[in-house]
Amino acid sequence: MRRFGEPVKSGQKYILRPGVYAVLPREGSMLVTHQMHPYTEVQLPGGGIDPGESPLQALHREVLEETGWRIAPRRRLGAFRRFTFMPEYEIWAEKLCHIYLAQPVRKLADPTEPFHTALWMPSEDAVEELGNAGDRHFAASWLNG
Repeated sequence: MRRFGEPVKSGQKYILRPGVYAVLPREGSMLVTHQMHPYTEVQLPGGGIDPGESPLQALHREVLEETGWRIAPRRRLGAFRRFTFMPEYEIWAEKLCHIYLAQPVRKLADPTEPFHTALWMPSEDAVEELGNAGDRHFAASWLNG
């Protein structure tokens, strides 16, 4: 599986954190989330898969929490791993990131996830602004199709 981001730190213990994220295009734009804490970053909407939850259940829940939008998943684009420190949980994590292409269907509410704002950006700009290389890779792969 392809790996992006920081190299693995020798001797560092990592906790496996499976997650699911969505590339959300619509009419030349892409719906992304702007996270403002613990650091500022533009991200693909998504997050951790809770125990007992399927990846698609987690995708619907996370996108709704971070953007306020209902989605219709289309297909799985792939997966990648990255090793990183997660300051909000104070852990070193091996993030196993599953990426889906989905269609934003309807805005239901404002984001409920603290410190997140939903943003519509031109797709090309969104790809450039995404804060991690794995997100950029999958969004660019979809865009360049």
